[in-house]
Parts: sequence; C-alpha cells; structure tokens
Amino acid sequence: MRIAIPKEVKPHEGRVALTPESCRALIGRGHAVILQTQAGEASGYPDALYQKAGVEIAADAAATYGAGELIVKVKEPIPPEWPLLRADHRLFSFLHLAAAPELVAALCGIGLSAWAFETVRAGDHYPLLTPMSRIAGVLAIHQGAHWLQGVSGGRGVLLGRMTGVPRARVVVVGCGQAGLAAIGTAAALDAEVTAFDLKPAALDAAAALGANVTALYPDAEMLATAVAEADLVVGAVLVPGRRAPAVITEAMVQRMRPGSVIVDISIDQGGCVETMEPRGYDDPAYRRHGVWHLGVANLPGAVPRTASQALSAALSPYVAALADGAAAGAAAASLAAALSIHRGEVVDDRVRS
Repeated sequence: MRIAIPKEVKPHEGRVALTPESCRALIGRGHAVILQTQAGEASGYPDALYQKAGVEIAADAAATYGAGELIVKVKEPIPPEWPLLRADHRLFSFLHLAAAPELVAALCGIGLSAWAFETVRAGDHYPLLTPMSRIAGVLAIHQGAHWLQGVSGGRGVLLGRMTGVPRARVVVVGCGQAGLAAIGTAAALDAEVTAFDLKPAALDAAAALGANVTALYPDAEMLATAVAEADLVVGAVLVPGRRAPAVITEAMVQRMRPGSVIVDISIDQGGCVETMEPRGYDDPAYRRHGVWHLGVANLPGAVPRTASQALSAALSPYVAALADGAAAGAAAASLAAALSIHRGEVVDDRVRS
C-alpha cells in the first residue's frame, strides 16, 4: 500500500505522524511511504533522514495526497485540505468528530473511510491517545505557570516550591491520563493540588501522586468552592469518542479570582469548561470574567520532537495493520473500534449522538 504523510498545517503544529525509523519498518513490509517535503523538519527529522530510510519525498500537499492510498497524519484535516482527499482514501489521524459536525459532513461527502487515533482501543487502554494526553497534562501546568505570572497579566503566583509563602492552588478535574500527568507535575512543583473524578480507582491513582494531593468526588458545591479558590484550574474530562460534558460552569468561573487561569485539555472534544473556546498557539489565551482561558486544541504540538517520537512508536503497529489489510488479531480489533466513517457513512454511534 502507498502510505502518505502530509505536512501538518495547523498553526504552530510541528508534529509528524511517523519518524524515519517507523517508515523504514513499513517499507520493509513491502509498503511505499510518501512524505511531503519538510513534514518532519519541526520535529528534527529533515527530508534526508526519510530518504535514507527509503521514503519518497513529495514536493507539496497535492502531490502527497495524490500519491497516497492510506493518509496518515496527526491532526484532523482542516478545510484547505478537504479538496485533496478522495473517496478511495483511507484516513488515519486524530479526528475528534463528536465535536466537529462540519468535518463529519465533509468526510462523508467525500465518501472515504476514516479511523480515529483517539478511539483505537486495546482493552481499557487507548494506546494512541495516552502518550499525547500525558504530554498535554504536563504542558497544561507549564502553560498555566506562564499565564499566572504578573508579566503575563496573571495573579503573580509562582507554581514552585517556596518556603514561607502559601502554596499555589491547582484544581484538576478528571483523573485520566492527562489529568494524572497534570496532577503529578503540579504536585512535584509543591502546589496544593485538588483532584476530582467519579471513579474510585482514578482517585486512588491521583492521591498516590503526593501528600499534597487531595482526591475528591465531584460534589457540585465542593467542586465550585475548589474552583473559586484555585490559582490554576485544569479541565481534563474525557469520554472517549464523545463530546466532553461542560462540568465547569460559567457560574463557577465567575467566582474565580481575577488573574487566575483555566487550561482546558478537553477542548478538542468540545471542552469541559462552559466559557472556553478553541484557540491555537498563534493566539492561545483570552480573558473572560477576569480569568485567563487557554483552550489550545493541539497542546502537544508545542513539543513536536517528544510528541512525534511518542506518537510514532505507539502508532506504527496500527498503521502496519491497516496497510497490511490484517483481518484478525488484536490490532485489527482495535482498529475496528476506531472506524468512524466507512465509505462516506458514519458508523460510530458516538459520532451520531
């Protein structure tokens, strides 16, 4: 099969779906790999490394899509890319279709088949979502720390160990992979962390990350009070394949102190903060009710080298299974769960609802 890897076009998105070594392995299985020129540049992988691995370099996006049968990319196609897709294409990428009805309509109109990275499932694990979620959780704390600084217009609170002054207060809503990464990062900085989740096992995992972590069930008033008193709130609610519920309401945001910060990791699934809107790294933050809102839909794009390496390692077996046409085995079962659109028809009930 001819596997095409386009260059990502979202602002400040430097990730590439497959590294040269992953491409080499696919070529060794008898497949051809076509890479749009400079697609790996921002991740530290110049064209020469891909060529050394046996990859064909295409001059532009049109040539890349035109040569490919299986399109493998990181982020969902945006409108300028839609005309490059064909009915005979197989698309494999992060899609987040439950929060993107226009994209659903476009892909169905093209008539192609599409698999979503975020719904590839292995047992209770989402192997392609997990590494990006962990990176997003760490970056949520990094970004929050930046916007809390007075020079950024924040409250002037340090996320870091400082004897003799009160700890910064961090609230994390959702203790999945992203939430746990955010909790662990904030706890390591000696913040006072309060974590909320519905699942006992998730709360146990959060509490184990430090003596300065309090893990609670999300009682409405307890959650509202914690959010009101927080310096930084991280929304990390995930319902795989579905739109995220808005558990942090506008009324809660209105009670927060001026200059505090909210980072919504769930924004690519519609967001779990009622006042949040999606942004990119070219214009990442805005104030509402005096509170900084950050809803960057591609948070891991800020660290393309790390993110590309982690994603490519997890992704390679599933690309191979799709390209091989594997009809059985664990990878095939995982891919069946991730099929969102088949020949122009929505087949994932989570997208229909």
